[in-house]
Amino acid sequence: MEGNQRRLILAVVFCIVSVGFSATDPNDLRILNELRKGLENPELLKWPVNDDDPCGVGWPHVFCSGNRVAQIQVQGVGLKGPLPQDINLLTELTDLGLQRNSFNGKLPTFKGLSQLQKAYLDFNNFGTIPLDFANGLDNLQLLSLDENLSLNKTTGWSIPLDLRNSLQLTNLSLSGCNLVGPIPDFLGNMTSLSHLKLSYNRLSGGIPASFKQSALQTLWLNNQAGGGLSGPIDVISSMASLTQLWLHGNQFTGTIPADIEALTSLTDLNLNGNQLVGPIPDSMAKMELQKLDLSNNNFLGPIPMFKFVNASYSNNLLCQSVPGVPCAPEVTALIDFLGGVGYPFRLASSWKGNGPCEGPWLGLACNANQKVSVINLPNYKLNGTLSPSVGNLLSLVEIKLGVNNITGSIPTNLTALKSLKLLDVTRNNIKPPLPKFDSGVKVFIDGNPLFISNQSGTPPSSGNNQPPGDPETPFSLPRVPDVKQPKRRRSKLPVILAPLAGITLLILLVVPLWMCYCKKRKGSFLGPKVVVHPRNPSDPDNMVKIAVSNNTGTNFSTATGSSTLSRFSCGTDQSHVIESGNLVISVQVLRNVTKNFAPENELGRGGFGTVYKGEFHDGTHIAVKRMEASVISNKALDEFQSEIAVLSKVRHRHLVSLLGYSIEGYERLLVYEYMPQGALSKHLFHWEDLKIEPLSWKRRLNIALDVARGMEYLHTLAYQSFIHRDLKSSNILLSDDYRAKVSDFGLVKLAPDGMNSVATRLAGTFGYLAPEYAVTGKITTKVDVFSFGVVLMELLTGLMALDERRSEESRYLAAWFWQIKSSKEKLRANVDRALDVDEETFESIAIIAELAGHCTTREPNQRPDMGHAVNVLSSLIEKWKPFHDDTEEYSGIDYSQPLTQMVKVWQQSEGKSGLDDSKGSIPSMPDGIAESFNSGR
Repeated sequence: MEGNQRRLILAVVFCIVSVGFSATDPNDLRILNELRKGLENPELLKWPVNDDDPCGVGWPHVFCSGNRVAQIQVQGVGLKGPLPQDINLLTELTDLGLQRNSFNGKLPTFKGLSQLQKAYLDFNNFGTIPLDFANGLDNLQLLSLDENLSLNKTTGWSIPLDLRNSLQLTNLSLSGCNLVGPIPDFLGNMTSLSHLKLSYNRLSGGIPASFKQSALQTLWLNNQAGGGLSGPIDVISSMASLTQLWLHGNQFTGTIPADIEALTSLTDLNLNGNQLVGPIPDSMAKMELQKLDLSNNNFLGPIPMFKFVNASYSNNLLCQSVPGVPCAPEVTALIDFLGGVGYPFRLASSWKGNGPCEGPWLGLACNANQKVSVINLPNYKLNGTLSPSVGNLLSLVEIKLGVNNITGSIPTNLTALKSLKLLDVTRNNIKPPLPKFDSGVKVFIDGNPLFISNQSGTPPSSGNNQPPGDPETPFSLPRVPDVKQPKRRRSKLPVILAPLAGITLLILLVVPLWMCYCKKRKGSFLGPKVVVHPRNPSDPDNMVKIAVSNNTGTNFSTATGSSTLSRFSCGTDQSHVIESGNLVISVQVLRNVTKNFAPENELGRGGFGTVYKGEFHDGTHIAVKRMEASVISNKALDEFQSEIAVLSKVRHRHLVSLLGYSIEGYERLLVYEYMPQGALSKHLFHWEDLKIEPLSWKRRLNIALDVARGMEYLHTLAYQSFIHRDLKSSNILLSDDYRAKVSDFGLVKLAPDGMNSVATRLAGTFGYLAPEYAVTGKITTKVDVFSFGVVLMELLTGLMALDERRSEESRYLAAWFWQIKSSKEKLRANVDRALDVDEETFESIAIIAELAGHCTTREPNQRPDMGHAVNVLSSLIEKWKPFHDDTEEYSGIDYSQPLTQMVKVWQQSEGKSGLDDSKGSIPSMPDGIAESFNSGR
């Protein structure tokens, strides 16, 4: 009996002790209750109301160490409300996962959370951040504040200096949260930091020099607003650990570092949309990149023969469109000259293509043989040396480089230029010696402080070394004749009368002829003569080339948005070949290729009119949009002109290309590239009626990404920022391989600077209209983001944006979708029935649903930029995995051995002798080994 009592007493004591150890720390419990109390929807936490021991029984989303809260994991729950301002009293907190909710208000300080290792605060709506937020975060390894678009929205904020004491920090992700100012130097000195993501902020300045030899693997600095980051990118070539580098959408200048091939780990490089100049380094061809984007810069020269295929370099000044093809010799020499003086942006942005005499190459003039004869660049602030490559421009007559900062010596090979008559390098920093030029060459060298004429070995050709007068120089000095002759007084009367007589005679002859010619033409209005050339298979653009004889007198100005038809113009007949842009085509040609706009060639109808398919004799197809006579109004004409104005200025692989237009009488026609699969709406809503295969989820993702990239280009990467205003599934066209292009640019508007909105008349399509646009008529690029979100919803559900046949609750897709997107069960139940959904597919569907929700939030400043949509979609589609191929072996060779040992093993297996020491070379090897050896691996 006594033994039983003892056991009972011990059990009671054990229970009391156990309860005492499991009871949650009162202060931690208080903070959790404050969190619950401040939420608008605390029921989503599913925390028990009558239980005061989250560390005992265990509350959902809360994890403890002993009786202290160690983790709070509520990611993606949908919570809305503020955080307790004393959350930093959870001193044992190691992991905080609050991402993808709607937490708002002031972000509390994390000062003193010395045990905190990971803080996921991204995709919320925090309003402000305290100055001491990062004080004492000694063990912090990861901090993410991405997509907090309201964080210090007005003034912005800077990366806290206290973070430099977080010596364990490896991941810092602060994209889209209103960072301002320069990138702090201390980030480059943090040896632990591997991933730094600062995209979509308002950062300025350049990449700090402290980033040299940084251990960063991922660096995202892309799409900074307000001008963006600037300066050279030379520092990147020393960041040997880089695997992903995104610098696109900024104002970086200078050249790509020549030694960039040192980045052997780099797989993804994006420099799109900067002001980079110079040639693309040949060394890049050796790199093992998987993705490269150099588009929308001012790169010159040829395209290297890259080892990889996923490379983009459109919208540059390259001399060729085919990789591996060299520039013309004159272009190569001029690019070398430009490199010698540092590729000044004013010149580097105007020297385009492979023919300096075919276009407006600033500072150059050509002779009748289409060879460069004059370099005329005085007072252009040139800095650098005069390249010997100028000596390869064999037709040069004059070189005018006065009033610059050219250093070094004058190349001696310039003396071999047989046509050279003038060399002007006055007021530079040229140093001796002066090469010995022929007596017929005028050399002007005054104003070069380092120059001592008696060291040159040859006196200047001109007596006083003064350059001839030049209208482009800030000064004009008289040209001194070579030999002074006695002056003779001549009568000025013949000099005056002769030109007057000639002009009078010319007027008397030309005016009657001109009047007669115009009288004959009056009343006769003929379309331009058009010759359509077949597509050239070797042409990378693969476009229809149309030769136009412009004798119609038609003048269309897209710069002002005005069109003028003249029946009485007396212009000259000028034939030219145009591949894109403002191209006038005769209505008769378009009648022929569409069989007089036959009903069987009709592709579709809209508010503008009807679209017809056309086919040229060589099989080339086009789409012709014909404005109905009944809809021709000022509004319709404005849209017609707007479409030409926009599409003649922008070009992108995911924007439909305008091939030409026609204005004759009442006819208004636009000619586009033909998209065989038609509109996206046909494949989403009418596939059963048309008896076509529904779109797979993979194709839908690719279409969404294509559209996002096209819209990102319009918003942020084109030379000007445009707002489409009518993005919808019927304006998204599909090619044979189901790649998408955005069409219909009649409502496009220029976007205002910064975050300002512009007021305009209401246009677009109900169901896709952003609420602020529908109510106020004011727009920013975020109205297109809203429309894109609705398109994503259509891709997910297979439902139209607005359908009067549906119930009132689900009539407007955007409003109804918000009610189902956060519920896994509801979302799965409403996915398009045409899709075969497994767990992996549904995972990406949920991500796209979340993106669609962000794009269609009521407040425009809460919506992401299109660049964010590109990032989300591309991460779902463009997943890279290493390729393992063990099917082929080379005689059991161990590839971990040194190269010479591998060769020896192979030779033994083949019964061959060792290395040929006499020649110091390696005999023939299997292709795999030889390739490794030759590539330096």
